[in-house]
Amino acid sequence: MSTDAASLRAEILKLTRAYSALTHKANRPGAEAAVSFAAGVTTVPYAGRVFTEDEVEAAVASTLDFWLTLGAEGEAFEREFAGFLGVKHSLLVNSGSSANLIAVSALTTHKLLLHKRIQPGDEIITAAAGFPTTVAPIIQQGAVPVFVDNDPVTGNVRVDQLESAFSPGKTKAVLIAHTLGNPFDLGAVLEFCRRHDLWLIEDNCDALGCTYSMPRERARALGFTENSPGIAPDGVNITRYTGTWGDISTQSFYPPHHLTMGEGGAVNIVHRSPLKTYAESFRDWGRDCWCASGKDNTCNKRFGWQLGELPEGYDHKYIYSHLGYNLKPLDPQAAIGRQQLRKLRSFIEARKQNWEYLRAGLAGLEEFFDFSLPTHATAWSPSGFSWEANGCRTDCSWFGFMLRVRSTAPFSKSDFARHLDEKKIGNRMLFGGNLVRQPVFVQLCKDRPEAFRIVGNLAGADSIMREAIFVGTYPGLSRAMLDYVIAMVWAFCRR
Repeated sequence: MSTDAASLRAEILKLTRAYSALTHKANRPGAEAAVSFAAGVTTVPYAGRVFTEDEVEAAVASTLDFWLTLGAEGEAFEREFAGFLGVKHSLLVNSGSSANLIAVSALTTHKLLLHKRIQPGDEIITAAAGFPTTVAPIIQQGAVPVFVDNDPVTGNVRVDQLESAFSPGKTKAVLIAHTLGNPFDLGAVLEFCRRHDLWLIEDNCDALGCTYSMPRERARALGFTENSPGIAPDGVNITRYTGTWGDISTQSFYPPHHLTMGEGGAVNIVHRSPLKTYAESFRDWGRDCWCASGKDNTCNKRFGWQLGELPEGYDHKYIYSHLGYNLKPLDPQAAIGRQQLRKLRSFIEARKQNWEYLRAGLAGLEEFFDFSLPTHATAWSPSGFSWEANGCRTDCSWFGFMLRVRSTAPFSKSDFARHLDEKKIGNRMLFGGNLVRQPVFVQLCKDRPEAFRIVGNLAGADSIMREAIFVGTYPGLSRAMLDYVIAMVWAFCRR
């Protein structure tokens, strides 16, 4: 065996690929992983990592370089991911939760005009049912979340309650998630935000690859004239990926999500470049300097600044304009993400096909379950969806397949969940359900009743909390796995 570095590296990477191909067969895309499935013995996960030897090789190669901290792979991923979505900038962070924290923090900067800056006591409108770290950054930054209800059919925010949630002079932003890969009503939310000059943060953590389409004239009135990259124009509508309609959007790259780095996330700056500088400062300790790790003096005046009450010429790399964090991921994670990004379109398509396969397979069980619909759809049939007359459409890159157990069913959601568990079928509730019922918010209400505000009775969020459950649609599911899920749901209902 040759002992020069290049030859050793090549041999290590060759062996890495061989090892991964032997060891990680169950993590390959569904059709390739099918050989390892045994019905009733092998667990059908609700989500999981899907990868090949490409990702393992990339991780090892980056580790061999041993730069480790965010560097060339991170810069490349940020550039490639922004190009995929069609946004100005993408900024890597260490999780989707951190992405939401940075997105909110960026809008608190003193560098914004006062009427646009989120300050303690200002309000941010959000949805009641969902994941807690969509909401937590609002409170962590001293603002007040205003909870509006969810529509149980789509899982998304009830846009008819937005005006009731608005408080002149106090409301500064809207921060809501696209639930389980189903886009919320972006047309109505954007019009509301434009009417009141509010920021829109899209929590896109569960929805990478979803698209939202609206009639061209309506889109133009909102400031949009082009489709996202890779989407062919149809001459009638503007179609863009979710995460590209608001001012800032967030992503999660945790294993259940549409692509993974293990841990990781991103903040997407859609069109206002200065927001990238603010977000980057909060991500990188709060420093004023924008040099990447290992680089100095990209502003060509490293020792020529005078900020705060520091002496003139103080090293710009150690000037801090914000109370920030250190929320960067590692470069080997970005190397994995770049390989995942090359598979993303096939992952998205698999999620759509798996949802449709489950829906067709469970048709006929409507007496037991209410099934989800994409936003703006009015009904499902084997030939497709029927749609509202407003011309808006959604194309969902589904995170999961949600069912709601009907109140007239002869079993409860808990009965159904226990059955799925017994049959080794992974399932989840809609995350935290109605968040205001969670212990942390109950206690917060006792300690500081002014810490959040509720619009209406949140009946839809309560319905989701009590009735909703979802199973997987991720690309690692084979047809044999999906057939087993369908068979076990039918068997339970017949029983």
